[in-house]
Amino acid sequence: MEVRLTVDELAARAGVTVRTVRFYGTKGLLPPPELGARRVGWYGAEHLDRLGLIEELQRQGLTLAAIERYLARLPQDSTPLDLAIHRALVASWTPEAPEEAERGHLERRAGRRLSEEQLDRLAAMGALERTADPEVFRVDPGLLPLGVRILDVPIPLETLLAARAVVVEHSRATARELQRLFRETVWRPFRESEPEPDDVERMKALTDHIQPMVAQALVTAFQKSLREELGEEAEEDVEEDAGGDPGGAAP
Repeated sequence: MEVRLTVDELAARAGVTVRTVRFYGTKGLLPPPELGARRVGWYGAEHLDRLGLIEELQRQGLTLAAIERYLARLPQDSTPLDLAIHRALVASWTPEAPEEAERGHLERRAGRRLSEEQLDRLAAMGALERTADPEVFRVDPGLLPLGVRILDVPIPLETLLAARAVVVEHSRATARELQRLFRETVWRPFRESEPEPDDVERMKALTDHIQPMVAQALVTAFQKSLREELGEEAEEDVEEDAGGDPGGAAP
C-alpha cells in the first residue's frame, strides 16, 4: 500500500521530532516531499526508511558529513526495501535494545490503530512482546516498521509463526557452524602459535569487525537464493499453465 505521510506523521512513525525531519531535509539527507494541495508536503516509504537509516548511522557515531557520503554512494534507484536492508546491516553488530511503549505510543509509531489480532501478528514477527500490563509492550525498534508493513499483506498468523521458526532455526544453525569453523581454522591455530599479548588483542578486535561482514554476506546470499527459488517456481507455473491449456503449446 502506498504510504503518504505529513511531516508530523512521518516524525511520529520514525520516533523523531518534526524539527529533526526538517533539519535533515535542509542538509539534503532527505529528499524533498511531494507538494500537494495548499503546498502540503507528502512523504512516502522512501522517506521513512531513509530516516530510519540516518538515525541508525547516527547511533553508530557517524557525523552528518559521513552520513551524507554514505547516502551519496547508494544507487539512485534504491527502493524502500534496499534502504531497510542497509539499516539492518548497519544495526546488525549493535542490536537495538527493546523499548517499552504504551499502546498509544505504539500506535503513533505504527501510524494506525492496532487490533488485538494485529498485535498478535506483530508479536509473531518478533516486532514486539506483550508484558504483564496489557497496555504496555516491549518493542523492537528495528523490526517494528517492517512488521507494520507486513500487516497489510494477507499472510495467515500460522504462516508468520512457521516462517519465524524456520528463520530462527536456520540462523542459529548457521551461526553455530560459522563459530565452529572460525574456532577450528582460525582461532585455535592462532593460539597454538603462541602469539604476543598485543597480537591477541588485535585478533579479538578483528573478530568484532567480522560480524557485520558475515551479516552482509548472509543477507546477500539469502536474497540471491530467494530470487532463484522464486524464478524457478515462476518457470514451473508457466510450464504447468502451458501444459494444461488446450490452446497452448505442449511443453
